[in-house]
Amino acid sequence: MSAVSVPHPFSEDAQLIDSDRVPTTTQPILALKELVARLHQEQYKVQNLLTSLGFALRSFNNLNQFLEIIPLIAARVADADGSILLQINPEGKINLEHLYCQEGKTCQDFRHAVEMAILEVQSQENQPEKKKPDWQNKPIPPRLNRKLNKSLTPGQSLTEHLDQQVKQSLGKETQLLGTPILVKGVERGRLYVMMHNLNYEWTPTQSKLVQLVADQTAVAIANNELTVELRKKERLDRELEIASEIQLHLLPRKCPQIKGLEVAADCRTASRVGGDYYDFIRADYDRRKTDHSCDLEVEQVPWSIVIGDVMGKGVPAGLIMTMTRGMLRAEVLNRHSPARILEHLNRVMYADLENSHRFVTLFYSEYDPETHILSFSNAAHNPPLWWQAKTKKIQRLDAMGMLIGLEADSNYEDNQVQLSPGDRVIYYTDGFTDAVNSNGERFEEENLIRAFNCACHQSQKPQEVVDYLFDEVQQFIGKGNLNSDDMTLVVLQVQSSD
Repeated sequence: MSAVSVPHPFSEDAQLIDSDRVPTTTQPILALKELVARLHQEQYKVQNLLTSLGFALRSFNNLNQFLEIIPLIAARVADADGSILLQINPEGKINLEHLYCQEGKTCQDFRHAVEMAILEVQSQENQPEKKKPDWQNKPIPPRLNRKLNKSLTPGQSLTEHLDQQVKQSLGKETQLLGTPILVKGVERGRLYVMMHNLNYEWTPTQSKLVQLVADQTAVAIANNELTVELRKKERLDRELEIASEIQLHLLPRKCPQIKGLEVAADCRTASRVGGDYYDFIRADYDRRKTDHSCDLEVEQVPWSIVIGDVMGKGVPAGLIMTMTRGMLRAEVLNRHSPARILEHLNRVMYADLENSHRFVTLFYSEYDPETHILSFSNAAHNPPLWWQAKTKKIQRLDAMGMLIGLEADSNYEDNQVQLSPGDRVIYYTDGFTDAVNSNGERFEEENLIRAFNCACHQSQKPQEVVDYLFDEVQQFIGKGNLNSDDMTLVVLQVQSSD
């Protein structure tokens, strides 16, 4: 007799053999093989789902579209009947984002139950007598007209209460597994998976997989918020860039040619937009068709020379500086004295400055090329320094006056000096004197006077004086360090009559 050939129990042919013809010793092996195959299939399915989730996380452009697939993925990796994704915004409001149910299950009932649970938790949280997020020692009045009226127990957290209400609303026949969605240590949502089997128990592996999906969701939320913040920053940067360009165009593009004077100036802001202001205004600028900065001829007309500083920095100070410039230029047309101009400017700007809780210091002066007289008035600004060529001494140019915007009816004092050939005058803002070095020491007016006096004795030109004084301050605060305040400097030098 010929021998009967029996397939190997782990070969493909063995699967085609009728179990009645297979020896009983091979049946446990076949069952084990089928179990291993099913496990392998489940692992492969989970691996594919998590890989797809990772790809979606790397490539999504819309957070809501990404969140739509989260309940589906969570339900599949946990082999659950359904899944629910809730989001908690920074203000503590809970929203039902997305819900998924396996085929044959009614999602509408799930949605209604979860919405009722959220409404119950949110209504109890918003009680006026309760301090958030402290749930202790704050009784919640029972709601007898609702099915969900289980009170929050002392020491119970918001999410614990939420879990309790969701589980209660879904019914006793539903097994619920919830896991937090943590963004920077703050719970920003909950991910639930549910099974309609009273005796079902979640395995540690399923819990870890659901937590993994929740962690991926947290990464997506954090990335989206970071993207939103970056876009806001980009918009703000662009707005600041535009504001900086506008302010730059409002300041004199270059110093004018004034009969009998040589002028230099510079303004360096601590940020893109600053609150320092300086200007040169022709007495007849309203009748000129061209910008004075482009004039090639030097005419013997009076000029207004002004410097100011808005209390504060950044965009608010820049806006007030722009407003000050426009109002002052309009006031100059009236040809009043410096003190009268500051009085009118103060009255016009008082209401706006009072509402903004900001003030302006301003030194306004007028130079007459025919007489070399500098008339001025001061609204609590740093007094300019006048170096007299004959005496080699420095004198402050000051006059009594209050800040612009401090009092509606402030009075200002007129003053004037006779300038002589070789004299130099510097107008400056407090960014110079308030500059601080690494030891916390301020530059102070004494150092500025010393540096200015040194530059004058070296017979430096106005632009050289400007560069020298800025270099002195920079050396004082340290190389590579930036000053915390705007710095503006205007230098005048009286030329000889010949």
